Amino acid sequence: MTDLYDKDVYSWALKQADALRRRSANEIDWDNVAEEIEDVARSEAREWRNRMAVLLLHLLKWRFQPQRRGRSWEASIKGQRIALAIHMRDNPSLKAIIDALFTDAYAIARTEAFAETDLDDAVFPEVNPFTLDQAMDPAFWPEPPDEAAR
Repeated sequence: MTDLYDKDVYSWALKQADALRRRSANEIDWDNVAEEIEDVARSEAREWRNRMAVLLLHLLKWRFQPQRRGRSWEASIKGQRIALAIHMRDNPSLKAIIDALFTDAYAIARTEAFAETDLDDAVFPEVNPFTLDQAMDPAFWPEPPDEAAR
């Protein structure tokens, strides 16, 4: 079965699913099945992190480019908040690693904000200026930083 896994994952997966349903333990490619199941878990975490990165990116742009605010940013922020809440509802054990995911998401968002704007890299704080609660709060819309604070 390992040879099939290396050559045709689709066929391998169908055969493994069939063997599992038939409870045919001797046909199971245990190591690769375990690896694939772990990958499902990593994928769920990755999806939450990537959606949060998009949310944080648009919150950064909303805050630091107020003159460019528009419906698409607003829709993205609202949509990501909803999708993230649903994803967490469907995968509540992600809460155990949410701080790390949130930190990683901000690093991605900061890098993308610099790439997508004409703003200097130093404009975007190295430390996330938003809390998780703020990012997820439908009533939270960041205002530009105080000019005097710059």
